[in-house]
Amino acid sequence: MTTPTALHATADPAAPADPALARAWRVLEAVPDPEIPVVSIRELGILREVRRAADGVLEVLITPTYSGCPAMAQIAADIGHALEAAQLAPYRVATVLAPAWTTDWITAAAREKLRAYGIAPPTGDCGAAAGAPPAPPEQALRFVPRALPAPACPRCGSAHTERLAQFGSTACKALYRCLDCREPFDYFKPY
Repeated sequence: MTTPTALHATADPAAPADPALARAWRVLEAVPDPEIPVVSIRELGILREVRRAADGVLEVLITPTYSGCPAMAQIAADIGHALEAAQLAPYRVATVLAPAWTTDWITAAAREKLRAYGIAPPTGDCGAAAGAPPAPPEQALRFVPRALPAPACPRCGSAHTERLAQFGSTACKALYRCLDCREPFDYFKPY
């Protein structure tokens, strides 16, 4: 079984000694998230690893933002198209569910892109501020929801916002409204 540390150990595209791996990282850096096209799957932390499997095939590991995410089939297809266009076949795309994806894996640059696009990024610590997603720390299970501050409006910056619905345009986002500028916006829920 692969540990979280091992999964992220080769997350730096400059690290692989294999030129095809380094090229694959560069190619996949440009694959946009199908639901939020201003950020790449790497910036969101969905792209976990690119490696050579035991049989020599290029293997791409991805993790959904939540279990049952309907965009995963499209993400896998987009990865395939990008690798084929770069003549990096044969390849295989595998979904990894553990450790579960966390909003801490969203890079600082992606958080700013989300804000500029009109989606409030998740509040809290930015565990991925330095770039590649870090290995998540072990945390105790919590059965009581955490009280988090209301997200700031991505349009006017006001913290005077209210939640309208637990689910927004996708299940990983909630629908909020700014009480100052009155604009609705999606909020990328922290996990």
